[in-house]
Amino acid sequence: MDFQVLGPVEARKGGVRIALSGSKVHTVLASLLLARGRVVSDERLSSMLWGWEPPATAGAQIYTYMSRLRKLLGDDVEIDRRPPGYVLRAPHSTFDLLEFEQLDREGRAALGRGRHGEASTLLSRALGLWRGAALGNVTEYLAGAELARLEEQRLHALESRVEADLELGRHEQLTSELTGLVAEFPLREKLRAQLMTAFFRCGQQADALHTYHEGRKVLDEQLGIEPGEALGATYQAVLVGSLGARSAGPARTAVTVSYGDEEPCDPYEPRPVTLPPDIEDFIGRGEELNTLCAQLAESRKGGGPRALLVTGMAGVGKTALAVRAAHRSAEYFPDGQLFAELAHPDGRPKKLAEVLTVLLRALGVPADGPGRGADLDELIRRYRTRTARRRLLVVLDGAVDSRELDLLLPGSAEAAVLITGRARLTRVAQARTTVLTPFGRDTSYELLAAGVGRRRLLAEPDATYQVLAHCGGLPLAVRIAGSRLAARPHWPVSWLAARLADPDQRLRELSYGGLDLRRVLVPSVRQLPRPAGRTLVRLAGIGTEPFPAERAARHLAEPESAAEESLEHLVDAALLDICGVDRLGRPLYRFHELVLLFARHLATAHRERERSAAAR
Repeated sequence: MDFQVLGPVEARKGGVRIALSGSKVHTVLASLLLARGRVVSDERLSSMLWGWEPPATAGAQIYTYMSRLRKLLGDDVEIDRRPPGYVLRAPHSTFDLLEFEQLDREGRAALGRGRHGEASTLLSRALGLWRGAALGNVTEYLAGAELARLEEQRLHALESRVEADLELGRHEQLTSELTGLVAEFPLREKLRAQLMTAFFRCGQQADALHTYHEGRKVLDEQLGIEPGEALGATYQAVLVGSLGARSAGPARTAVTVSYGDEEPCDPYEPRPVTLPPDIEDFIGRGEELNTLCAQLAESRKGGGPRALLVTGMAGVGKTALAVRAAHRSAEYFPDGQLFAELAHPDGRPKKLAEVLTVLLRALGVPADGPGRGADLDELIRRYRTRTARRRLLVVLDGAVDSRELDLLLPGSAEAAVLITGRARLTRVAQARTTVLTPFGRDTSYELLAAGVGRRRLLAEPDATYQVLAHCGGLPLAVRIAGSRLAARPHWPVSWLAARLADPDQRLRELSYGGLDLRRVLVPSVRQLPRPAGRTLVRLAGIGTEPFPAERAARHLAEPESAAEESLEHLVDAALLDICGVDRLGRPLYRFHELVLLFARHLATAHRERERSAAAR
C-alpha cells in the first residue's frame, strides 16, 4: 500500500488508486497517517472534521468513517480502536511524507559536508514527491492545522536545493525559477537573498539591488519590520561586490593595515558600517530611545559613559532598540558603527577571540591576513591599536556575562559601546544601564496594528485585546501573533485568541516562521546556576501576583536565605522582576505570565523524563 499526502490525499495498491469518497474520509485517513503510528484521539479527529462545532453524533460518524476505511484499505492496513482514539498501522506500506523527510535530511547533510552535487540530487528527488499543495482534499480544519508546517518543510528543502545549485555555479538557470518563487513568497527573505545572489553573479547588479528594495518595502507594508540580518548582509555584499560576480569591476586601491605604533587607520578608507538595517516603523520605547541617543551624544565628547547597557527579559526588544539608537546616533561616530553578536543562537557565549576576529575584519583586517591564528593577547592589542583615536560606535548584542566585556572596549576615549543582554551586567567600566520592561496595552496594540492592519483589529476589538492580554506586553510575542494573522488574512482575530486562551498550548502557538518564544527563553534558563533553575521550575505554580521571599521559601520548603539567593539569580537573568516592597520593607517579586508558562513546560518535561526513566 502506498499512501500520499504531498498533494491530494490518496491511497494506492499495486499502483491503482483506491476510490475514497468525500473530504471527511480523506481527513480521517490523513489524520491517522500524520500521527505516524500514534493514537489519534476522538477529540482531535472531531476538531479536524468539524472544527469548533461538532455534531451530537460525532462519535458515531467517526466510527462509520473508520469502518469504511478498513473495508476500502483491506487486510494490509490495521485501524485499531485504542482509547481515547484510533491508530493506523501499515508496516509494509510506503508514505510519501516519510520518504520526503528522509531525502531532505540526507540532502541537508550532504550540503553541510560541501557535497553540493549530491545535495542537489537528493533535494530535487525530495521535492519531486510533491504533487501540488499538500492535503489537497481534506477539510479546512485539518488543512489549517497541518498545511503551514508541511509547506514550511517544502520551502526549507527548496531553499537548501537552491543553495546547493548556487554553489555549483548554476545561477543563470536559477534566475527565472527564483523570480517566480519570490513573487509567490514575497516575505521569504532567504529566497530573496538567493535571487539577489543569482542576479549579481549574472552581472545584473541593478536587478539585485531592486530585488532588495522591493523586499524591504513589502516587509514594511505587510509586517511593519525591516529585512533580517541575512538579507541585509546580502545587500551589503552586493554593494561591496563580495558575492563572487564573474567580473570584478574596477580595481580598488589597497588599504594598508598597520599593527605597529604608526597611524592606526587610513584617512581615505571608507568607514565600516556593519549594523543591521534600521527599523523605519519603530514602535514604542520613545523615552528609552531618546535617553540612549542623548547618552551616545555625550559619550562622543570623551567625558561621557564608555558603555551603555540595555537589559531585559528575552523577547522584550533589546536588540531592536539598540540598533535603532545606533542608526539615529551615526552622525556622532563618523569613523564607523560596528555590530557583533556575543552569543550563538542557542545562548552559548562566543569565545572572545571569535568576537574580536569579527570586529577586526569589519575594521579592515582580511580574514586570511596577519590576524589569522593570533593568540588572544595579540588580537586584543590589534583591536585596541586599530580603534585608537577613532570615533566609533560598537554594538555588542547578546552579552551573557560581563567578565570580558571591558576587553571589547575600543582604544579611544571618543568611542562608545552599546551592549544588550538578558542578565544584569555589573562589571563594565563607566557603564549606564537601561532596563526594558514589557509594553503597556496601548503600545502593544500599535505594534499589532503595524503588522495586521488597524481596520482588521477594529472589526474584532474584544478578540484583539484577548490576544494582547495573552501576549503579556512582550514585543516578540505580539510580533509573532501579528505575523500569524498577517500570513492568514482570511482568519478572524478570534481564531488566534481562542488558540492562545489555552495556557497549555500558548507557548506552542507563539511560534511562526523563524520566531519561536520558547526557543528564545531557553538560553535564559540554561545560563542559570542549577539551584536557581530548579527554583524556577518548582515555583511554576506560584502565580503572577507579587510575593516576598518568605512565601517562596514556604512554597519550596527551604530556608528563606536559600530561596532569596535563588530569586536574586532569577532577577539577574531577567526571569523575575522586583516590583516593589511590602509593608515590612521586604522586596516583592513577580513573574511574567509567559515565563511561568515556560517554567510549567519545563516541569512537565522533567516529570515525563522521570516517568520514562522509571519505566526503563
